Amino acid sequence: MKFRLTGKIRKILARDKKVILTTTRGDVPFVASHGDGDFIYDVSENKFIDFSTLISVYNFGVNSTKASREAAKRQIDKLGHAAFTDYYAELPVEFAENLMKMFPDGFGKVFFSNSGTEANEAAIKYSKLFTKRQYTLAFYGAFHGRTYGSLSLTASKTAQREHFGPFNSTVHTPYAYCYRCPFGKEYPSCGMACLDHIKKFALGKDVSGKEVAAVFMEPVQGEGGYIVPPKEFVRGVKEIAQDNGMLFVSDEVQAGYMRTGKFLALDNFGVKADIYSLAKAAGAGLPLGLTVVRNSLGDVPEGAHSNTFGGNLVAVAAGNEQLKYVLKNRQSLEDQTKSKGRYMMDRLNEMKERYEIMGDVRGLGMMIGVEFVKDKKSKDPAPKERDDVTVEAFNNGLLMLPCGLSTLRIIPPVTIAQKNLEEGMDILEAAINKVNKKS
Repeated sequence: MKFRLTGKIRKILARDKKVILTTTRGDVPFVASHGDGDFIYDVSENKFIDFSTLISVYNFGVNSTKASREAAKRQIDKLGHAAFTDYYAELPVEFAENLMKMFPDGFGKVFFSNSGTEANEAAIKYSKLFTKRQYTLAFYGAFHGRTYGSLSLTASKTAQREHFGPFNSTVHTPYAYCYRCPFGKEYPSCGMACLDHIKKFALGKDVSGKEVAAVFMEPVQGEGGYIVPPKEFVRGVKEIAQDNGMLFVSDEVQAGYMRTGKFLALDNFGVKADIYSLAKAAGAGLPLGLTVVRNSLGDVPEGAHSNTFGGNLVAVAAGNEQLKYVLKNRQSLEDQTKSKGRYMMDRLNEMKERYEIMGDVRGLGMMIGVEFVKDKKSKDPAPKERDDVTVEAFNNGLLMLPCGLSTLRIIPPVTIAQKNLEEGMDILEAAINKVNKKS
């Protein structure tokens, strides 16, 4: 189905421009109306296969499961807000109990908030509180949020930080971005130069490891370009943290909740964190952030951290019902993620051999990135070609989002029907073929 830019869409875009502050919108004039399962529709009934899951929120289909929606409807008729951080309610406790079934042994306490950046703000404060240290360590290319504390960790694009500094005491170090190694080396012959850099420079010259409260890490960098690091790197970072008495915080906001084939993306690397942050998919489409801490770290003093809407009963009702769905279907969801992820990776790698503008294909489960380049030899980033592919696919019924400098993220619902997945890949290939011919 070809996209139709109707007068209705044009009018809404014009109204939006007059009253809404600029955010991160790209080149596609998508004005959402309704959706279900694998499809999302705009206000003019243009139909799209959703390869964006609306920023990795609807991991189990657009508008989440019917049971989650019904749970939210029932709860809003009873009580929406219970001031859970000042009073008590049973539903958030039940949700927390169910949530811990998805975590490694030794985890048992959670703080509720409303977004990924808030979940990471809590993790920053808790890590400093537990260790009595003042610094944090994070990575270039990282995206942990845009509120002030989380923004100190974020180092994906200068536009995200420009004019907002100075920031909290965070030291940044290179991530294992093997396609564009900052040291000009190749994995595995590099000898993990990025780990050596942490030891020799970040913790050898910038700050003592004894003063660092925690290292914050996305198991797969999201907004920074869907970068999948070698297992050796992730395990090495964990070892450095342990050797220096630092906590390891795993930001699972985008990569978690079955997106990579595991509930926790870090599980793919055989490593456990001390603190986990989740959001996006956790609330089944409603705002919900989670910060989960290892029991042995203890509790926090009363009043040290709180909020107003954390544990909101409507969001928790939807999230709890979705979590029950995951608990019941965990093995099936893992199998689907792995098999559909393999299909997409195989097909994309075949495409990469044919199209000069496809520089790198990388992914874990159904969290896949395609990095576009001017040509394979120079590997010069090609953001225009990436954006042209996004628009061409959109015009033919496929909704996607960019990330990094010139990467396209491919994140359909884990539950997407195979025929719709294949149709979406057909649309994507046709778009790449068209743009490649023009380049």
